[in-house]
Amino acid sequence: MCGIFGAVAREGDVSGALLEGLRRLEYRGYDSAGLAVVTTRGDLEVRRAEGRLAALAARLRESSFGGSASVGIGHTRWATHGAPVERNAHPHRDCGGELVVVHNGIIENYLDLRRDLAARGHRFASETDTEVLAHLVEENLKAGAGGPADAGALARAVHVSLAGVRGAYALVVLSRSHPHTLVAARADVPLCLGLARDATYCASDVPAFLDRTREVIFLHNGEVAEITAGGYALRRLEGERVERAPTRIDWDAAAVERGGYPHFMLKEIHEQPDVLAAAAFDRLDEARGDVRFEDPLFDDDERWRKVSRIDLVACGSALHAGFVGRFYFERLARLPAQADFASEYRYRAPLPADGALFLAISQSGETADTLGAAREAARRGLPVAAIVNAVGSTLWREAHGVVGTHAGPEVGVAATKTFLAQLVALYLLAIRAGRARGALTVEQGRSRIHDLRALRAHLGALLEGQTRAAIARIAEREKDAKGFLFLGRGLQYPIALEGALKLKEISYLHAEGYPAGEMKHGPIALVEKALPVVALATSSPLLEKTFTNMQEVRARGGKLIAICSRGEAAASEVADEVLEVPAVPEDLAPLVNVIPLQLLAYEIARLRGCDIDMPRNLAKSVTVE
Repeated sequence: MCGIFGAVAREGDVSGALLEGLRRLEYRGYDSAGLAVVTTRGDLEVRRAEGRLAALAARLRESSFGGSASVGIGHTRWATHGAPVERNAHPHRDCGGELVVVHNGIIENYLDLRRDLAARGHRFASETDTEVLAHLVEENLKAGAGGPADAGALARAVHVSLAGVRGAYALVVLSRSHPHTLVAARADVPLCLGLARDATYCASDVPAFLDRTREVIFLHNGEVAEITAGGYALRRLEGERVERAPTRIDWDAAAVERGGYPHFMLKEIHEQPDVLAAAAFDRLDEARGDVRFEDPLFDDDERWRKVSRIDLVACGSALHAGFVGRFYFERLARLPAQADFASEYRYRAPLPADGALFLAISQSGETADTLGAAREAARRGLPVAAIVNAVGSTLWREAHGVVGTHAGPEVGVAATKTFLAQLVALYLLAIRAGRARGALTVEQGRSRIHDLRALRAHLGALLEGQTRAAIARIAEREKDAKGFLFLGRGLQYPIALEGALKLKEISYLHAEGYPAGEMKHGPIALVEKALPVVALATSSPLLEKTFTNMQEVRARGGKLIAICSRGEAAASEVADEVLEVPAVPEDLAPLVNVIPLQLLAYEIARLRGCDIDMPRNLAKSVTVE
C-alpha cells in the first residue's frame, strides 16, 4: 500500500533523491506525503502535506530544510488508521522530536501498545497505528546502553521494540542522534535496499531507485537492516547475522517513465505486444512443440502426470487471469482446475486433494491475501507454484517454483500489461502440462506455438487505426452513462469481468461483468437505453448463443456494443456499435479482446477528468488484509 523511500549518502544533499523516489512510488498511496532529514547542522526536520506529492513539493518550496542533508526518509500514504490529513501523515515523531518513523502495514495490537505508552507519559499527536512505533523506539533507545557514539544503539532499540509488536510492517527509523544510519525492518510487507557506490537506499519497491542502482537486497520476513552510506548489516529479529548476495535487476530504468504518453496506463497498454514477446518467445520450443521454463519444477513430465488438480488462486485482475487459466488447463492438458479468490480460499478450509498443485498469481508477489492463501496451501502439504512479475518478491521466494512474467515495472494502478503477461504465462503452462501429460501431440503443440508468435502483430494492429477511432467515438457518447454491463461466454466471461473492473477502477462508473447465458436469470432487468451493454462476440463455438443473448438485449431497447472478429457480418446486424478485432484462435481471443476494453475504460476516464494512473481509494500493491 504505502510507499517508503530512504537514502544515506556519503556526501551531498539527498532531499531531491527523496522526492524523486517518492514520485516513483506515488502509485502505492497518495492520501498524504512527508519527508524527514537530519541536516548538516544536526537538526531533525520534518515536512508533511495532505494530498498528492505535489502538495509536499510546494510545502518544501515554501519552507525548505535548514541546510543540506545526507540522510533522510520519505513516505507517501494510503490511509488505513486515521483520516488522510496532515496530522496523520508520515513520518511520525517521538515525544522529544529525536527520531521519526515511516511505516507501511498494520500494527494489530497498536491500541494496547498506545494505552501502555500513554500510561507511561507518552504524548500522541495522530490517530495512526504507526505512531506507537516511534514511541516504542524512543523508550528503548533511552533505556539501552550507549549513546550517540554507539553506532548500534538505534538498531538494538528497534529490535527490542519490535518484540512486542503484532502485525504486518515495513518500517524505517531515522534518529537525530545517529545521523549517518537508517534502521529498517520488515514483516509481511515488502522492503528492499539499493546498493550504489556513493549511497544506500531503501524502498518499498525497486523502481524507486532503479535510476541509481540495479544491485538490490530484498529483506525477508523478520529481518532488520542497519543502513549506512557504505552498505548494510542484516540481522534476524532473534539477533543472528544474515549474509545475502545482492540481486541484479535488469529492468529498463526508462520503463518507469511515461516516455511521452499522457498516462502510464496508456503507455503500458501500448507495451503489450512487446510484453507478449518477452513473456513467451524465449520459452517456445518449436521443434518439440513444447515450452521450456527457467524453473525445473515445470519441466518435469512425471511430476505433471501426477498432478490431479490445479488450484488457481489470486485477487483482482490476477484472479480473472486465473479464470481464463482454468479453461486452458482443462482444454489443453485435460487437467481439472478451479479458480478461487485468495481472500476466501485461505479461510474456507478447502478440502485437500492428493496430487493437487496450488498456483498463485500475483503481479507484485506481495499481495497479502494471496501470500496468506499460498502459506495455507503449503501448510496443508500442497506444492506451491506461482506466476509473478516482481523478481525477488515474497511470493517469488516462498513458492516451490516460479514463472516470471517479464512484463517490467507497471506503474499504473489498474493492471493492463501484467494481466496480459499472466494470460500468456498460463497459456504456456497449459501447453507444457498438455505435452507432458500426452494431451497435446507435437504437431498440436507446434500449431499453438505458431499462433502465439503470430499474435504479436495482431496486438500491435489493435493499438492504432479504426479500432482506436471507434473506441474514442463510443467513449464520447457514453462517458456519462449510468453504468455498463459486460457479457461474455466461455473464455470471454473472465474478459467481461476484467473489462468491467477496468471501467470501475479508473472512471468510477458502475459496471458488471456477467456470463451472457446467465443474463436472463436476473441482470436482464437492468437493460434499458441508458445502460450500454458490451458483448464479447468473437469467433467461438458459442458465438451463435452469444448472438441470441445480444438479441435479448436489443429486444428490450438496450444499447449494444459488440466486440467481434474482423469480417463477422452478423454482429453489425444486431449491435448499435461494432469494434472489430483480429480473428485469432479461440484460446488466444482473451489476449486480443481485453485490449479494446482497456482502451475504452481509459478513454472514458480521460473524458470524465479522472486520475487515471492513481484512481481514488486504490493502491497498486495491496499488502494489508
